[in-house]
Formats: sequence, C-alpha cells, structure tokens
Amino acid sequence: MPKHIGIDIGGTFTDIVIYDTDNKDISILKIASDSEHPELLISNALKSLNIDFSSINIINHASTVATNALLTHSGLPKTALITNKGFIDILEIGRQRRPEIYNLEFSRPVPLIQRKYRYGINARIDGNGNIIKEINRKELYGLKKKLKKENIESIAISFLNSYINPIHEKEVKEYLSKFFNHVFISSEIDPNYREYERTSTTVVNAVLSPIVSEYIKRMSNKFHEMGISSPFYVMNSNGGLNTKNYAIRFPISIIESGPAAGVIASLFLSKNMNFENIITFDMGGTTAKAGLITDGKPEISNEFEAAGKTHSGRSIKGSGYVVRYPFIDLAEVSAGGGTIAWVDDGRSLQVGPLSAGSNPGPAAYNMGGKDPTVTDANIILGRLNPEYLLSGEMRIYKDLSIHAMKKISAKLEMDEVNVSEGIIKIINNAMGRAISIVSIERGRDPRDYSMISFGGAGPLHACDLADEMGIREIIVPEYPGLFSAYGLLTVDITRIYSSSVNENNISSVFEELIKKASLEMKEENLTNFSIEKYVDVRYVGQSYEITISADDYTKIKDIFQNEHKSMYGYSSNDPIEIVNAKLLVKVQVPKIELMKKEIGYNEIKKTERLVYIKNSFEKIPVYERETLSPGFKGNGPAIVEGYDSTVFVKDQWNFEVDEYKNLVLRR
Repeated sequence: MPKHIGIDIGGTFTDIVIYDTDNKDISILKIASDSEHPELLISNALKSLNIDFSSINIINHASTVATNALLTHSGLPKTALITNKGFIDILEIGRQRRPEIYNLEFSRPVPLIQRKYRYGINARIDGNGNIIKEINRKELYGLKKKLKKENIESIAISFLNSYINPIHEKEVKEYLSKFFNHVFISSEIDPNYREYERTSTTVVNAVLSPIVSEYIKRMSNKFHEMGISSPFYVMNSNGGLNTKNYAIRFPISIIESGPAAGVIASLFLSKNMNFENIITFDMGGTTAKAGLITDGKPEISNEFEAAGKTHSGRSIKGSGYVVRYPFIDLAEVSAGGGTIAWVDDGRSLQVGPLSAGSNPGPAAYNMGGKDPTVTDANIILGRLNPEYLLSGEMRIYKDLSIHAMKKISAKLEMDEVNVSEGIIKIINNAMGRAISIVSIERGRDPRDYSMISFGGAGPLHACDLADEMGIREIIVPEYPGLFSAYGLLTVDITRIYSSSVNENNISSVFEELIKKASLEMKEENLTNFSIEKYVDVRYVGQSYEITISADDYTKIKDIFQNEHKSMYGYSSNDPIEIVNAKLLVKVQVPKIELMKKEIGYNEIKKTERLVYIKNSFEKIPVYERETLSPGFKGNGPAIVEGYDSTVFVKDQWNFEVDEYKNLVLRR
C-alpha cells in the first residue's frame, strides 16, 4: 500500500502525517521537537508506527533549520564576500533603513560576514554591461590563497551590474569552485537589479548552504539506512515543493517553509469547500501567524527580511537580512502556547515575547518550566484538559500551572484565575492585530472572509478572535495541530526563474528562460511540467514594481493599470517599463485526496468540565472529537477535544461536523 508522508519540524513540536493511497486513510503523530538530532527523532517516530518502509513513495518535509541558524547565529560557517574594489561595506550601508527611528543608540543587525572576510577585486562592468576593466588572474590567485589561509567554507560573489553581464562572476566562480565546495554568484541566486538586495540575498544563501546541505545529507542518509528509497522533497517559502538538491543550492528558498505549508493546506481545503476568501490563523507553541487568501490566491511577496524583528505583527524594515525570494506573506506575532507571562517594573501584566518552547515548555508539562505561559492560563481556566493531552499520551500537571501563576499573581495582588483571564485577553489582542494587518490594513474587510484556524493552540482562541474581528464562520480542520504537515501533501514542485529585461525584447528574454528551465528539468528527470509567465512592471520613474501575469504580452499594460489601481487607488496614462521577466515552473507530484465521509451514528463520548466563562466557572459539555461523525451539531459554550488540538466554542456560537470531518463554527 503506497504511502505519502508529510513531516513538519517546528520549534516546539514535530508533526507527521501519513497518507495511505489505497484506502485513503490518514495516520498522524505529534512529538516534541529535537533541534540537535532531528533525523533520529524522525527515524524513531517512523519506526514506532510500524510502517513498511518500502511502501513509502514520497516524503515531503518542512523545517526551521534555516530560520534557526539566522536567528541564533549558532554554527554559522566562515563565509567570504567577493565584490568590486571599494564596495565591501555594502552590507553595512544597505538601504539606510532605521528599524527604530527615534532611538539614537539603535544597532543594526550584525553582518553575516565580518568585514575582514570581504574582498574587493579591481575589475568593473558598467551599467550597460560593457567591460571597463578585466579581472587580473594574479589578483585572483592571491585571493584564493587568502581564502584558504582563513579556512573559508562558503563564498558569496556579487559584482556591480552582474545582472546585465555576469561574465566576471562566472569567471571567478569557475576558478574558486576548484578549491571550495560552496561558491555562489548573485547572477544565479538573484539575477535582478538593486545591488544591495542582490548581494544580501547571495550572502544569506552562501551562509546557509553548508548548514542546510549537512542537514539534508543527515536526513537523507538516515532514510537510506532505513531502506526508504522514495523521493525526498522540501517545502519552499513560496508554497511549493522542491528537490533536496535544489534546497542545497538555494537554501534561501526554505527559510519560511513551515508557515507556508499551513497556508497551502488552507488553500487546498478551501477549494474543496468552494470558499475563495479565507483568513488563515495558525497558533503553535511559539508564534501565531495570520495570512490571507483572496479570490482563491494566497498573498505573495517577493522580498522579506530573514531573522528580522516584528512589532505588533509588522516586519520592522532594517532589522533583519534582506532576502529577495517569493514567499507567502504572513503577519507573525510572538504568541503561542509557550509564550511566557510576566510582570514589569510598573506592576503591569505582560505576555511575551519570550517563549518556553518545547524545552522546558509550559510549567504544566513538568519538564522543568517554571514560568507561567498561555498554555498554563488555559489549563487554569479549564479550557484545556487539566489531566492529559495527545489522547492521554502526555500527562498534564495543573498544580504546577497554579504554582507558576502564583509567581506573578502575588505581584499583581490578584488570584490565579483573574491573572489567567488577563493573559488570554492580552494574547488575543496581539493576535487580533496580526489578523488586522493582513486584512483591514490592506483594504480587506474580515467580515467578508471565513477563518481556517489550526495549529495546536489556534482553535482554543479562534472564537475570541472571530468575535473581535467580526468574522462569522470558522473552519477547524480534522487535525488542526498537524495541518501544516498535511499541507505538505497537497502541493507540486514549483521553481522560479527570473531575468532582468532592460531594453531587451521581452519575448526573447522568456525564450532564454524557458530554455534554461527545460534543461534543468531534464537534468533532474522532472517531466510533465507547466510554465506560467510573469513580469515586474512599474511606471517609468517609480522605485518599485508590481508582479503581474504575462501570458498575453498585449494585455500587460491593461493588467498593470488595473492592479495598480486596486493596490493604490489610482492609475495613470504614464508610460510603463518592464523590469524583470519571471517563469513559474510547476511539476506535478503525487498528492493527498480529500475524501468525503458518510453521516454516521457513532456513540458520542461526552463529559463535563468546569470552565471559566463570564466571571465564573460553569459546567459545560466536553466532546471527544474522534467520536463525532459528519452531521453532528452542537451549541456553545462547549469544548471539543481531539488528539492534537482543543476547540473552545464560545457562547452564541454553534458548531457542526461537515462531510470532510471539519468542525464548522458559526456565530
């Protein structure tokens, strides 16, 4: 029986979804993450499920390995930057964005490459692509000796105007690749204009390559030892899959792989349910993320700042490392089940940004956590099971939650219940701002959208957020805590190819891109692919572009005018210019099928529990989700407990189980 496996390694938990292609059944497993030895964790988890490894025909994977490396700066390889003479300070100069406008003592993020490992070559190409000064081979030989002496592991090469003429970059790469394993040139990593963004993207790619390649090698070797010979794909930040070799060459492509999977899972589910407008709400152990799907399409951005800071869900420009690669646009806040509550010097209750993570985790987990968290607050209020999680596999210690909460309740001169209620209100307010950023601030009314809520903690807070934003319908998938891993099994391989247009004929630029893409697909035995054409367009004189479809060249201006008016409220008859041409190449891979379930009449398992509602504890029904069949209906207040997540249905909300075993809540 062939099986598809989705593995999502998050900061707190690792989720595994196994899809049997014959009987269309799904098996799931949720375990605490191990950042030190993830390959051993996955290996032991798969062995515990007693799977015939020879039956596995595809493994799709999302990981935080790239993100963690940039956030912690731990284990970063010694990397060098080679650029033109006089331009080695480009990483500091950047775009002069101040992350804190009124802070005279703010500090920019530490450059990923120290200044002493940046080298300028006395060669130059002008803005028209003409060679002004050739590369001196003796200078190149001397540079190689310096790099060897410094034990450089990875090299980023970014020359002026290489997006027009990459000949110098290719010459240096060809020479240094004989002596170093990781050599990257900007004309291959990000072949578009804007020197700083192109250089920063190439630097991030070079820094991550040894880390990601070692990670994928360890994971691949472990699968090989287990007798698994299936293809091993990695999730991209743009919501598509790619081969492990592509991830090694372009590790910038997987920085936001985990969050992307959740939005793509929502897209897959919404299409099956005939919904076009969806707000996605993903709350895990460390962060909460909100995204938007409008008219059946997720919001995509072409640039982000990796490892940057956020404020109320907004990315702070200038606080991270610029990466120019398509990614699914999300608003993210430090709001998860493990987010720590504390009291500041003014005796005010604060929640976050620090998190207890998976180790030591919330106090209730009895793994060494001493600080009160959002999870502890939900346990004290009765929203979460005070005895166990994961269907009894994970013991919960409510007394430890109460003991931890007393650390701050004494300072506030309040009891633990009222403090816990305050924690929930504060964290809900933070997550509400994230939803507002992706909807209201972009001119979209959240009342016109349904919400898909997932993540281990998302369904606990979904009703609160929906009430705040005016959302009238919430969909909680069958396995919300493993929904991102589920999303890994719903997508195809996608690759982006781009080239600057300048004054070249647009059709000839696309012809070259198609040749390049076709050759690469052939080399990797990837057949049955489709191609979509896009262009970056702007009015002449504008600083930034809009990406639009270019399937019909004659309609580019009309499409641009309409998109510009939609985004900015106006359009004009000014001349336009095409800056970049892009190909989106898709290769079909086996995917999961969403099967409708028949209305059943199972014996419903139902208990009662005291839950804090409207300033007092009330006894409300608690349903075991696995016993609820399609067609079952109920009213709030109620709690629906599943293996991987708990749904809190507030008063004035009702719920029913639909034909896909989603829990649909309506106000």
